Amino acid sequence: MTSVALAFSGGLDTTVCVSLLQEEYGYDEVVGVTVDVGQPESEFEEAKQTADAHGLDIHVVDAKDEFADLCFDSVRANATYQGYPLGTALARPVIAQAILEVAQEQGCDALAHGCTGKGNDQLRFEAIWRSSDLEVVAPVREMGLTREWEKQYADEHDLPVQAGNDGVWSIDTNLWSRSIEGGQLEDPGYIPPEDIYEWTEAPTGETGTVEIEFENGYPVAVDGDAMDPADLIEHVNALAGQYGVGRTDMMEDRMLGLKVRENYEHPAATTLLTAHEGLEQLVLTKEERDFKEQIDQQWANKGYQGLIDAPFVKALEGFIAETQTRVTGTVTIKFDGGRARPVARESEFAVYSEEAASFNTKTVGGITQEDATGVAKYHGFQSRLANAAIENASKDKPELASDGGSDAEANEDE
Repeated sequence: MTSVALAFSGGLDTTVCVSLLQEEYGYDEVVGVTVDVGQPESEFEEAKQTADAHGLDIHVVDAKDEFADLCFDSVRANATYQGYPLGTALARPVIAQAILEVAQEQGCDALAHGCTGKGNDQLRFEAIWRSSDLEVVAPVREMGLTREWEKQYADEHDLPVQAGNDGVWSIDTNLWSRSIEGGQLEDPGYIPPEDIYEWTEAPTGETGTVEIEFENGYPVAVDGDAMDPADLIEHVNALAGQYGVGRTDMMEDRMLGLKVRENYEHPAATTLLTAHEGLEQLVLTKEERDFKEQIDQQWANKGYQGLIDAPFVKALEGFIAETQTRVTGTVTIKFDGGRARPVARESEFAVYSEEAASFNTKTVGGITQEDATGVAKYHGFQSRLANAAIENASKDKPELASDGGSDAEANEDE
């Protein structure tokens, strides 16, 4: 008897895969695995309904806290990809690892997902799965299925599939972000309707503030109330979402080279990343900040690829961890017009002297304003020398005759 563990969400793709794995691939048993990374309860209910229609038993794995910890690691790395916070990309390795463990516990022969051959998730899942000796199966990709074909198949088999907004959009939700794609959104010229959003209200003139406290780069409290990572994220999601914070509408470059239209909601991620960066501005030196931008971008790139366990990432995190020992303090964020921006920050590790920076002080630490005169004289000195050399050299060069060739032409006429 052969069995396959399927990443099962209850959505259109994975629902259709259950039958295909049995009818087309010949597996005797399909083991459905649903991993909780912060989806709404309604999605689990829909998954159960769809599983029941198939007579499928599903294993639900709680990985919410593990995922929340990874999201906070991404905060320490200021992780964004082409301007938006990583969400789905970070969730996939967590989900894939949980499914692999269930498959091994159940003695499955293979692992399966419902990803297409055009997206990133197939790569993120399989980067984890191919570390095992289990076969990897991808019916949607391998059979070249379209969503229209899948919808027709689901209708013919009377499967109660929910694909987001009655199947108009493809929606993926986790604790950190909500993505909306597909349908008319695939047209870059299409203006999305307001009803694609669930986490964020349309921005208004209302404003609000929130104080985020950090310890070693990790968010630990909101407005003085200490919270666990998952609870803190959910709290800030609800708070910032009221002000329209965290909407992204972009043309994203996928790993396979395709450029796609993506819409995201990520109010907590936007708020916490903004606050964290605001605190780093206060406590890190310029050299640390400049170099960390490079480190952060590399971390984000690997995170986007789903390769968060790569040795390279561990090396990057060594530098990040060292810098975060001083990223402790509070940042006040103001919500205004759909934006989150830091308006106050405090830390005992501040690389800042109000006395030295003030226009009202004359001498600080034995240094006066007049001491800057020597620095000002040398600033740009080499550039001035270079410019002078270029100018002098150009003066020494003979000018080329503007009517060159005219004598030759005259001789020819003669």
